[in-house]
Amino acid sequence: MASMEIPMSLRPLHYFWTTFVRQWRSDISTTFLTPVLYLASIGLGLGHFIAHGRALASLGGENYLSFVAPALLVTTAMQVAVSRSTYDVYGCKNWWSGAYRSMLATPLSVGNIVTGHLVWIASRGLMASAFYLAVSAAFGAVHSPAAAADLLVGPAVALAFAAPIIGYAVTVRHEQPFVMIFRLVMVPLFLFSGTFFPISQLPAGLRSLAYALPLWHGVELSRGLYLGRLSSLAILGHSAYLLGVATIGVLAARSTYRRTLAR
Repeated sequence: MASMEIPMSLRPLHYFWTTFVRQWRSDISTTFLTPVLYLASIGLGLGHFIAHGRALASLGGENYLSFVAPALLVTTAMQVAVSRSTYDVYGCKNWWSGAYRSMLATPLSVGNIVTGHLVWIASRGLMASAFYLAVSAAFGAVHSPAAAADLLVGPAVALAFAAPIIGYAVTVRHEQPFVMIFRLVMVPLFLFSGTFFPISQLPAGLRSLAYALPLWHGVELSRGLYLGRLSSLAILGHSAYLLGVATIGVLAARSTYRRTLAR
């Protein structure tokens, strides 16, 4: 039987997987340890002081652990995506890795490289989401079999962030802008997208801004799936928004990659 040929757009995955296998210990804290610490300290620890762990109407009739756990799943996917789409892209473009140049010396196209890198980032989002889902279930925060669909939500959130960011990251000449992305984009989103409290408590202006950002849509999707209370229309709307952001990001990334790597 002839061996199945790997599509060109997936061939870059071999490089990223090989690199991950060599360096996976450095990612333990983000992908595996963080879920346990966040859920234990914030979900259980802080949650015990919020109505003594009882359900609250302001939290959708759930206790604080059940409210925060699904949101932490997608914020972890976001953190993984931002990390992998900034410094990793910079390294692949520049001399200490030069992986992109090596790939271009093969039959791979720029489009193949963009697609391959984004599929790898989505895979990392899936790894983090799967572990977070398992930890959430162990803590008793999963209340519906529909939560299994978060294995798609996490990668979708990862792509919504990674696609536009890699399009920018490939153009930078030094690493300093990445610090601003973490401080001015990732941290505010982490705090003000409904992760730790309902965004209904925000001022109207900030609330409208939260609605326009992809993390809130991911949080709403994940939370609704954990609780089994999300309508089909809501699932479609949030998913379409994340897909739209990712699609625009992919188109922009293909353009900037072509201009940058052609130099």
